[in-house]
Amino acid sequence: MRALLLSFVVALAACAHAETPRPEGFVDAAAVVPGLRLEMRYAGAHNFVGRRIDGYEAPVCILTREAADALTGAQAELASLGLGLKVYDCYRPQRAVADFARWAADLSDQSTKAEFYPNVDKSRLFELGYIAERSGHSRGSTLDLTLVNLATGAELDMGSPFDLFDARSWPSDETVSPTARANRMTLARVMQQHGFRPLREEWWHFTLVGEPYPQTYFDFPVR
Repeated sequence: MRALLLSFVVALAACAHAETPRPEGFVDAAAVVPGLRLEMRYAGAHNFVGRRIDGYEAPVCILTREAADALTGAQAELASLGLGLKVYDCYRPQRAVADFARWAADLSDQSTKAEFYPNVDKSRLFELGYIAERSGHSRGSTLDLTLVNLATGAELDMGSPFDLFDARSWPSDETVSPTARANRMTLARVMQQHGFRPLREEWWHFTLVGEPYPQTYFDFPVR
């Protein structure tokens, strides 16, 4: 199994660095969505790999124009509740997905286990779907985000941190507090009302319905 994973990773790496130009239909979301807050985890070291990820050259949220416009509506509705959005990840280059796969195949590196996958054996990350050969993020209309208090900038309690590989991260999980469940429901409701669909396994993950590039996985760098 280990040899199979490593051959899979090598194959991914071979194709991941064939850079494609940034399409004109992609925008810097922070320049489009008023007041959008950013904490681009993969452009820094605070993530499940523990270092900057390949393809992230700057902490910028790149999205298709359609996704950014839809996010503007969600942000405006939340503002009426005294809330706002903070983004952790947006467009993700295919080379970054390959970088995740290389990390997952290296079972000797367990440095981030306590924070990001305390209850899951790293050897099962592919099997359980936490790491995959392709990501909807690479199509440009998927993003990971949370809610913040507009007055203080503090994140709301969502019951589990971003990128926790655990059943507690499922939006339907009932072990989190009533407050966290309510906050998850608020985020999901507003995002769905503005054209995004949620993911069953991650409370933070949303994809634009009718995304403009449903079959295209891009690899231009985030800069």
